[in-house]
Order: sequence, then structure tokens, then C-alpha cells
Amino acid sequence: MLCEMLSILYTPDTHITDCVCCLSPCNSVCLVYFPDACINLIPCQDNGAICIQPCSPSFHGETSFVCEDRKWQMLSDACANLDVQSLFQRISQSELLSCSGGHGGAAGEHLPFVGGGKPGHGKPGDGAKHFGAGNHSCQADFSCIIPDILSSPAIPGNIADIVELLKKISLQLSENVTRGKMQSYSRIANHILNSSIISNWAFVKDRNAGSILLDSVNLFAGKLLLRNGSESIQEPFIATKGYSIHRNTSAKSFDFSMEFNSTVNITGQVVIPEDELLRLPRASKAISVALPTLGAILEPNQPDPAFVNGLVLSVSLPEELRSVVLTFGKLDRREQAGARCVGWHSLERRWDAGPCALRALSAAAVVCQCAPRRRAYRSFSILMAPGAPRSPLLALLTRLGLGLSILSLLLCLLIEALVWRHVTKTQITFMRHFCLVNIAASLLVADVLFILAAIVHDTALNYQLCVAATFFLHFFYLALFFWMFTLGLLILYGLLLIFFKITRSAFLAAAFSIGYGCPLVISVLTVAITEPKNGYLRSEACWLNWYETKALLAFVVPALSIIVMNLIVVVVVVVKTGRSSFGEGCKSQDLSSMIRVSKNVALLTPLLGLTWGFGLATIIDSRSLAFHVVFALLNAFQTREALRMNCFSSRRTWGLEKVKFIYFPING
Repeated sequence: MLCEMLSILYTPDTHITDCVCCLSPCNSVCLVYFPDACINLIPCQDNGAICIQPCSPSFHGETSFVCEDRKWQMLSDACANLDVQSLFQRISQSELLSCSGGHGGAAGEHLPFVGGGKPGHGKPGDGAKHFGAGNHSCQADFSCIIPDILSSPAIPGNIADIVELLKKISLQLSENVTRGKMQSYSRIANHILNSSIISNWAFVKDRNAGSILLDSVNLFAGKLLLRNGSESIQEPFIATKGYSIHRNTSAKSFDFSMEFNSTVNITGQVVIPEDELLRLPRASKAISVALPTLGAILEPNQPDPAFVNGLVLSVSLPEELRSVVLTFGKLDRREQAGARCVGWHSLERRWDAGPCALRALSAAAVVCQCAPRRRAYRSFSILMAPGAPRSPLLALLTRLGLGLSILSLLLCLLIEALVWRHVTKTQITFMRHFCLVNIAASLLVADVLFILAAIVHDTALNYQLCVAATFFLHFFYLALFFWMFTLGLLILYGLLLIFFKITRSAFLAAAFSIGYGCPLVISVLTVAITEPKNGYLRSEACWLNWYETKALLAFVVPALSIIVMNLIVVVVVVVKTGRSSFGEGCKSQDLSSMIRVSKNVALLTPLLGLTWGFGLATIIDSRSLAFHVVFALLNAFQTREALRMNCFSSRRTWGLEKVKFIYFPING
């Protein structure tokens, strides 16, 4: 009785905000609550359990619930009151009659059922109330079914049925698409694309409904007949434009300005360049469709946290045209709202950066160049790329750190040049200082390239310059780590291979192969594999891509591997320097040994790049400001500490008398 009393609270007009009571298969009562809040009368028992309940008598379909944290949560809602089979039969019969002069026969008699509607479900009289008499003829522009659809609530079940209706129309009734048909089609689609009911899409049973709708709209709009060489049809949440094009026309553009919600407008533009029009062998047509809210519906299919930040722009072009230029106005115009140009892969039903390349980026808009493909890519948009948090403190630390690093490196190289002849008299000191000079030179060039890459990206984005800057930035940062690795190997050589001699020529060959050869191979392979797919760069900076191609792994994996190996070197040094002294003398000698070990760790940590290990935290949680500040501080002072300990040593180059004999005993 309680369930019967509570079930009447749910009606189509509640828009899924009131309580729904149901009887589960295990005979336990469950009460599902939504934003307006109710409580569970009897908690569900097993997480993952499914409760499927029939709809109220005036609806057909069913509602599914899932048990989560001992509470029933709505999984999908297929309750609907539209009879889409009847609607489709009316317009299909009308279409046949209009084409055959009234000899259509029972055209809809053998049509397969569309959507979830079940004739006979519902209260008596519902059909007359919603659909009117079934025998009255429908105009050829589908307008007779518009009142029935617009008067129905945009609940999840009706949304699914309308999507199936539009799909059926696109597949079977898309010949001779006149302006009237396109207007009716747009009004139907607009009803379920309204920004006020987008949240209801989350409970549509078919998770691919948004993609199906997009494909259906593209198919139908692509067959639009143009009057006088152009056409323009606009509803609040779907707009369609078309032009006749041929090789002698100037560049064509489709300009859209649409309402995203009651307070935000969003713009977009599709431009067909003149050099593309020259490819046309004959006169043809170009159709473009703009959808401001569909991106929020397609968003859940994304594997990464990025979300659509602009219009979804679809194009229907002749096969001879290979690329178009798309301009997207941003919804989120905050400074950290970067962008990635993407195309919707209609076969795999996901966003893909493969067919698009970023051409320009500003705070308000993004310019993309995309390659439409009839079978796969016809719709495009931009994804907001969540990146590092922006803050005045982090920006200040980055600038100060770069400035301090560059000055320290210049000073270090100057000092090395002045004392080179005095500190490289022996074989081992030559090898040590040779590694130090290459570490400093690699980091100096990388720092300068980092600044240049930021300037190239922030002022006037040039794609080729950005690719070049990213390639050399990748190469020199890798060179920095591989020279640190070479230095770590040299330390192990001095510690463990005391009686093994290595010639200068052999050392130089091995050092250059490791220090510059390995980075060159990795950098070239990275750009060669990812750039043809437009997956080399990320959109918000001149740096390696992450979300689409994971090109960043070509830097992260070698860098972190070297950090781990150099950490092992530090452990070996600590064991070697501490083992010979601890416990062999008085407490003052033990304290002296502890201090010496601490100095060794303090010296080798910046020198072998161990502070870069904290960069792993920024990869795991890229949105954490604390991780980025700590990483910026550590790396800002890494170069200064290495300079102070290695270039300003008081007596020996290493600055630690006891350590130098243990590191390199052949130094004498």
C-alpha cells in the first residue's frame, strides 16, 4: 500500500526529481531519490543488484535501478508515452502518397517497430489525446507530427524514442529533403537538445543515443535541397546552412551564433579555402550543421577528463575536398581552458584528434584545420584540456626558477672554461668535468628553448615552429637526463672498478652515444610516429601530446628510469662512504661520517636529477597546485645547488675531500 501511495508522486511533469517507489525481485521495498532528496525506506542488500520495475499505467517501458552503497540509484528510464510507430507510419504513408499520387497502399503496414513504444499500452484514449485520428493525411513536410512531439515531456524514455524516430526518418525518408522537411526535422531534434533537459540524457537506456542522433542529423541534412544556391534553417539548439559551391567561387564560410543557455551565446565558423574549391570537378553543395548542446551528451564517452568546450560543427562536403578550417568560440574562457581540436569517429563513437590540427588559439576562440571523411569523420569540436593549475605564485616561481637556472648555468660554464686546464689533468677528472659541462649545456639550451616555445605558442601560434620547438625541447631535456645517467655510471666506475682503466677515446665514444645518441633516436621516433596522425603536440603548449597519442611517455619513461637508476647510485655511494667508518671509532667520528654521507646525498640529489622524481606527482595529479609548486621550487634551486657544490668547491672540484678518494681512487 505504501508503494502504491508513493508511486503516484512520479508523473512525466516531474522531470525525474521526485520519489519513485518500486518492488524489487527480492520483495524488498526500494525508494529512489534524486536532487529534491528522499530517503531509502529499506536499503538494498547487494551492490550491483538490479531492480527493474514497470512504469505507471499511463506509460510503457520500464525503469532500472542499481544497488550502490546499499541505496537504489536510477540506472536507466525507458518509460515513455509516445507511440513512435504510429508517428512514423503517418509520415511514411504521407510520403508515399505524395510521391505516388495516392497509390501508397498500406505502406506502413510491414514497417518494423521503432523505439520502445508498445501499441496498446497506456490508458484508453491516450492515442487520441496525443496523436489524433490515425487516418488523417500528414503533410509531406512532417509538420503534422510536430504538435504531438512538442507536447510530450522530454523524459529519458521519450528522448530514446525520438532518437529512433529521427534515425528511421533519416534512413527511409531522406530523399528530396525540402526546406519544410528540414525545418520539421530540426524542430523535433531541438526538442530533445534543449539545454534545460540535457541532464535527462544520463538515464537514456542506450548510451550511444547521442552518437546515433548525430549520425542521423548528418545523414538527413546532407541531402538538403538548396533553393537559389543557399539555405539557412535555425532553431535554438540546431542550425543548418548550405551553399552551392564550384571551383570558380571564392572561399565559402558558414557563420553560426547560437544560444547555449539563457545567459551564454556561442559562435562557430566553417571556412572552405579557395585552394580546396579548385579541386572540384563540377558544381556541388556544402552543408554544415551546428549543435551547441550535443557535446555535453557525447562527453560521457570520453576516456579522459576533457569535455567539449564549443559547438559541435558537422560538415557534408564533396569527396574531393580534403580539409576545412573551423573556428570555435569557447564556452569556458578562463586562462587555463586550453583546447584540443577533435573529430567525432562515428564508427568507434569517440572523439579523435587524428583528423584535426590546431592552427591558432586565443582566450576566446580556437582555429582548427580538419579533414572530413565521409565514412568516419563528419563532426568536429574542441575539448577543454585539463592541465596544470594556473596561479600567480606558480607563474612567479617558474619565471624566477628559469632566470636563476640560466644565470647559474652560464656562470658554471664560464668557470669551467676558466679552470678547465687545471681540473682536467687526470683521466678521471676529465671524464667527470666533461659530463658536468654537457649536463649544464643541455639544461641551458633546454631552458632557452622552453622560453622560446612559450613565446611561439602564446603570441602567434605557428604549427611548424611549434613542432620544431617541441622536437628540440624533447631532445635536449632527454640529453640532460642521459648525461646525468652517464655521470651516474662514471661514479659507479670510480667506486666499483678501481683497477679497470678506460681510454679517453673509448669514454668519449660511449658518452656521446649515451648522452646524445639515445635522445636523438627517441626524439626522431616520437615525431615520426605521432606527427603524421597530428598527435605530436598538445593544444595548450608547445610540448608532447598526452591524451590522444601518449607521446609524453617518450620523455617520462626514459627520465623516470634514469632517476631510479641514479637513485641506486646514490644508495651505493651512501653504503660505500658509511660502511668504512661507522662503528670503528668514537661518537665524534660516527657523527663526522653521518655528516659526510649527508653531504654526499645533498650533492648527488640535484646533480643526478633526483628532484625531477617529484614530477611524477604532477603527472599523477596534474591539477594539484601544491605538487606543481613543490616541483617548481625543487627544480628552481637544483641548478644553483649543483653550481655551488661543483663549481665553487673550496679545495677540490667535488668539494668533499673524503668522497673524492672513494669516488675516483685513481685520481690520486
